[in-house]
Amino acid sequence: MATKLPKNYTPSAKEKYMCAKHKEYFRRTLEDWKKELALQNDKILFNELDDNDTSADVVDQATSQTGKAIEMRTVNRNKKLISKIDSAIKRIKDDTYGYCEETGEEIGLKRLMARPIATLTVEAQERHEREEKIFADN
Repeated sequence: MATKLPKNYTPSAKEKYMCAKHKEYFRRTLEDWKKELALQNDKILFNELDDNDTSADVVDQATSQTGKAIEMRTVNRNKKLISKIDSAIKRIKDDTYGYCEETGEEIGLKRLMARPIATLTVEAQERHEREEKIFADN
């Protein structure tokens, strides 16, 4: 059963971390974001109004193809985000949402509000990025 939230509810550090209200807030936030991304993908994929592909002007054709390539990158990026959103929703259901995958520590409300799909604390994320950079430099 879904938890009732007051209108304009924002999670607070005064409440128990990842209480039912927090989970419901983030679940709704993630579901809304997922719907928005799916809608954006549908608009891109089903927008067939661009007829510059058949234009006699080579520049128009090239511009059209470049635009389509950018749109397809957006669709692919959105699909990856939707997958991460689905994972976050699953973590809410199994009570692991909001906790670092590496350390088990609380990720923190501010970070989750800024990036609801976060799986690492800021410190763990920074460590991960430093290690990634070291391996990329080699």
